[in-house]
Amino acid sequence: MEEFNQRAQVLIEAIPYIRKFYGKTFVIKYGGNAMINAEIKKAVILDIILLKYLGLNPVIVHGGGPEISELLKKVGKVSTFHHGLRVTDGETMEIVNMVLAGKINKELVALVNQFGGKAVGLSGQDGQLLRARKKHLNDQVDLGFVGEIETIQPDLLHFLMEKSYIPIVATIGVGADGAFYNINADTVAGELAAALQAEKLIILTDTEGIYADPQDPSSLLSTIDIEKAQQMIGQGQIDGGMVPKVEACIYALQHGVNRTHIIDGRRFHTLLLEVLTDEGIGTMVVERD
Repeated sequence: MEEFNQRAQVLIEAIPYIRKFYGKTFVIKYGGNAMINAEIKKAVILDIILLKYLGLNPVIVHGGGPEISELLKKVGKVSTFHHGLRVTDGETMEIVNMVLAGKINKELVALVNQFGGKAVGLSGQDGQLLRARKKHLNDQVDLGFVGEIETIQPDLLHFLMEKSYIPIVATIGVGADGAFYNINADTVAGELAAALQAEKLIILTDTEGIYADPQDPSSLLSTIDIEKAQQMIGQGQIDGGMVPKVEACIYALQHGVNRTHIIDGRRFHTLLLEVLTDEGIGTMVVERD
């Protein structure tokens, strides 16, 4: 009987959150181990479908770096990175497009549909969703077809959400000249959340969140404000792949998104724990302390 009472308590605890977030848009950056481990992938998809049935509007944004690297290796191309960005020549861009838009995106759509949701897969060229331009670095290194967002046209996403679909976005933009550009998925998630005026941006990653001391797992920060986050980036306490995630949260907050979270995508049902319980997990990046 105690077990049933606990289950009922979980449902009761979720009521105020369901009420609060009903009809609100959540942008979920899906990546890391959550895309590799089959059981965790299933759990993430089921969480997202449940959120949709509860009246929320999830939008999934995904990358696919490991699978891109794997296919490049199979065709004999060596992946080269500069400041964490993959140098992308024309042939590499074709493979990136094939993996992101042709493989990963459609697999995620199939999973959502298989488990009872309704999903539509998109990339930047669909409905002019992501207009991109070539990214230039200060050190003048040519990154090839690596892009940054110029404009976002979210009308198609609004239409799909109104029709009860879950949009799944591959992070390939298209330039004014029709060229495709590979864009960092964290960056796209942050800017898309801003364009949609989302209630939350949630980034799934392979760590628990942001640590005050990267070498000390017990130093997990439950919250951090923009000023402190920027200071930690400048001092190298936040580095590597965590930098674009934190910068995406900062951009989203500065452009109207209410809450941003970096959570551990290696655990089961982290999305539900973050959205529908008092507990909360990971690190919440806030505008000010």
